[in-house]
Amino acid sequence: MDTLLHIIESYGLWVVFFCVLLDQGGLPFPSYAPMIVTAALATDKHESLWPVLLVATLAALIADLAWFMGGRRFGNRLLRLMCQVSLSPDSCVGMTRNIYARWGAPSLILAKYIPGFAAVSTTLAGESGTSLRRFIIYDGIGAALWAGGAVALGAIFHEAVEAVLDQLDQLGHFALLLLIVAIALFVLFKWWQRHSFMAQIRMSRISIDELGSLLDSGSNAVILDVRSPERRAASGWIPGSINVRDIAELQLQPGEEVIVYCDCPNDASAAVVARKLKERGFKRVRPLAGGLEAWQATGRPVHRPTTEAASDP
Repeated sequence: MDTLLHIIESYGLWVVFFCVLLDQGGLPFPSYAPMIVTAALATDKHESLWPVLLVATLAALIADLAWFMGGRRFGNRLLRLMCQVSLSPDSCVGMTRNIYARWGAPSLILAKYIPGFAAVSTTLAGESGTSLRRFIIYDGIGAALWAGGAVALGAIFHEAVEAVLDQLDQLGHFALLLLIVAIALFVLFKWWQRHSFMAQIRMSRISIDELGSLLDSGSNAVILDVRSPERRAASGWIPGSINVRDIAELQLQPGEEVIVYCDCPNDASAAVVARKLKERGFKRVRPLAGGLEAWQATGRPVHRPTTEAASDP
């Protein structure tokens, strides 16, 4: 533990920079605690806190820019990859789309304080075509506020931080063991959270070919588009689908066949809605495997507001 404290005291700014860079880059790495400790130590030494704030803000902005450029270059494919390797539930993508579609780039100011939003908001900013200048302004403000919170905590409670560090110093190697156990428990909790969510949305899905055949046969199946109206207008929709945000508003009978789709990783939003419909007594309800992206990939028709607005239900 002495070595760890010595590293923070001697190379605090570098520790802050790399911890924030790794954390905001997507790795389960603690960054807020190092910022608080570094700010507390600087306060004890009567040193300026501005370097800590600037370094943390810069590191966060660099990591966010990488996600932004990735979103601009790879779009929804990067979001799907993120959810495949992330320990966070995939539903955050649907929530983030709705928030970003409503508030746009200014939402980045508070993004890091909203659970599940910060993880993908920067990628969505790139995917949605937000300008680089606009992104840097709002994301920079958000990064500064986020880092400023940690710096302020370290400065205000520097005596308490110092007392905690003294206790850890007395515990010696046992303190390091406690730290490792705490990190392991955090990762285990996130894994359990994701596992529970994946179990919740596990159900049979309808394939693109099956849906195509269903439509070609003149079936009366109801197709529900559970994306936001903004997302639907931007990327188009499956012909005949109904945009719905609240299933309570649907005038459907439990005996009807219902297909639900979205454009989110693992069809998460569609599966959540399908599960709710099943709980309401619907027996013939399935999410569309691959969602709108898979539908488009097979060359199936997609209606858009610029050319087919009249056919939107």
